[in-house]
Amino acid sequence: MTLHPEIKKVFESMPKPDPDQKLIPQEQRKVMNAPAIPLEKRVQVHLVEERTIPASEADIPVRIYTPKAKDSYPILMYFHGGAFFSGTLESHDEIARPIAVESGYKVISVDYRLAPEHPYPAALQDCYDVTKWVTENKEELNWDGENIVVAGDSAGGNLATAVSLMARDKKEFTITKQVLYYPSLDLDLSEFRYQSLFDNRKGYGLESDALEEFNSFYLSGGADPHDPLVSPIKEENLENLPSALVITAEHDPLRDEGELFAERLEKSGVYVVTKRYEGAVHGFLGKFTHLDEYKNVYQRTGDFLNKEV
Repeated sequence: MTLHPEIKKVFESMPKPDPDQKLIPQEQRKVMNAPAIPLEKRVQVHLVEERTIPASEADIPVRIYTPKAKDSYPILMYFHGGAFFSGTLESHDEIARPIAVESGYKVISVDYRLAPEHPYPAALQDCYDVTKWVTENKEELNWDGENIVVAGDSAGGNLATAVSLMARDKKEFTITKQVLYYPSLDLDLSEFRYQSLFDNRKGYGLESDALEEFNSFYLSGGADPHDPLVSPIKEENLENLPSALVITAEHDPLRDEGELFAERLEKSGVYVVTKRYEGAVHGFLGKFTHLDEYKNVYQRTGDFLNKEV
């Protein structure tokens, strides 16, 4: 399918990037962190709370979304995207809200530390520590004590998958499901191994040739892109991982690595639901989920989370 006409209009109205301009993370954040939907038009939830949770290396701000008044809740930990160097609680507020409403889960969005100021493993350690803290403070959060999900988009999908790997291997708590929206799972760009990196190389928002520079900020502390906690698709043993919902976009350079990971999970005995959104681009959640073709992504998420598998 060709690019959705409404998305095409938006792209045509945007100024063309200068290929020779060096990316400065602090400047790029000003552009990437702007929410697409005004606050008054976002999905309304019962309660939104700001708080700080202690982690091993820093106190981490979180935003907690309670969908409706109840005695207890399943919990979904949300790790925002932004290529590991951008993204905030506010930039992904428009995504966390409908997930909470459609699923009935209490959503905890995590404002982990960003590269290049804090390269790998800072973001991953923050996400793991905050998730662990949540499992250890059941009464304070009215957690049901059973269901705790990790979810994220793009770089956040990488972090969700890596937290699932760590939880499986460290056995300090159990993740019940994972939700990966167009995840960035392979940071090894020594060669382009996925057809989608060629098919969607240029003109669809996220461009293949920019990925190495984006990833370099996260890797700047000397991280090895072959390490499965850096590039989860490198993990050979995918058994006993949580059931997964993997959402991909047709016109996304990262499409094929997400779908390959889903296939490998399934072959390892993990229950997986995969959905490719035709005509869509990387980052379509929030920005384009008002379009009829994509608005059911949150209902699909809720259906997956509430299905017994």
